[in-house]
Amino acid sequence: MSHKSLLARKDDLSNPEKQLEILSNGIFREGELPYFKDKIAETGQIPLKPQKLEILQINLGYMCNQVCSHCHVDAGPDRKEIMTRETMQECLEVIKMTSAHTLDLTGGAPEMNPDFRWFVQEASKAGIKDFIVRSNLTIILANKKYHDLPEFFKKYNVHVVSSLPFYKREKTDRQRGSGVFDKSIKALQMLNKLGYGKPDGGLKLDLVYNPAGAFLPTNQEAMEKDFKKALKEDFNIDFNNLFAITNLPISRFLEYLIASENYEDYMYELVNAYNPEAVKSVMCTNTLSVSWDGYLYDCDFNQMLDLKVASSAKHISDYDEKALQEREIKISQHCYGCTAGAGSSCQGSVA
Repeated sequence: MSHKSLLARKDDLSNPEKQLEILSNGIFREGELPYFKDKIAETGQIPLKPQKLEILQINLGYMCNQVCSHCHVDAGPDRKEIMTRETMQECLEVIKMTSAHTLDLTGGAPEMNPDFRWFVQEASKAGIKDFIVRSNLTIILANKKYHDLPEFFKKYNVHVVSSLPFYKREKTDRQRGSGVFDKSIKALQMLNKLGYGKPDGGLKLDLVYNPAGAFLPTNQEAMEKDFKKALKEDFNIDFNNLFAITNLPISRFLEYLIASENYEDYMYELVNAYNPEAVKSVMCTNTLSVSWDGYLYDCDFNQMLDLKVASSAKHISDYDEKALQEREIKISQHCYGCTAGAGSSCQGSVA
């Protein structure tokens, strides 16, 4: 596994246009598989339009202490893109007036943004009901300055959503790097100690599962039971929910698919598992994604493919909820990832 991002390696796939080209040529251009727009047209679901805005997802930067093999953000220690306090201030203005009830902070490792704590403190005053931070867990142990993050999260009643690819060491470390599993377990125990993840407590701790290979996640409920049983028995760890998220064929996961010669098979699997019911609840219909430099996207995946919203309000500084509600959602073949099987979103299965 490389310890550098695609961007640092000057890999062609660090270019969003190149990724979109791959996703639209080959088996799609030759007609072996239908384009996503044609597939949703079959069920009369085009154009795809937003519903009520519920979640504002803000990417605080692509810097991360890990270089995971499946990362759709192409995050890593060598990524320098980071949200400035000025852009955070513009986000805060929007948070105060938006109809969204959930604020979802993501990255990279959002905690690595030097203004992360300031932003959490300011945003918590704005009346958001659910305040999510997507943590990779290992950041808590990466450096002394992060050791008190669990206490900080508790103070601001942050809902922690954390990645744990599997409840066994080998699979987790293969996907995320050597030693990641043990550090993740230690961080989860620290959070549990403060009351996170307890069935009757108010501090929410959810886990995210991504498959470690070119296959779709199995049933989310069944997996949650397995995770809960294994983590309780082996490490005395409790958590609230497990979110199963399908890996989308972009960035480093696309690189993995091509390198392992699984790309075509995986796209066939996604298309064959297409579920029109999942289309009704895909996250782009109730979420708006804000990039580290303040631009607006239909979802985090579109952000990585540089597919900005089709609206006159393209930047957080021009935010206009009414105009954004009237837009059409931009789609491409990666959207099959969110509509396969039980569907997939940052909140797990959707159908």
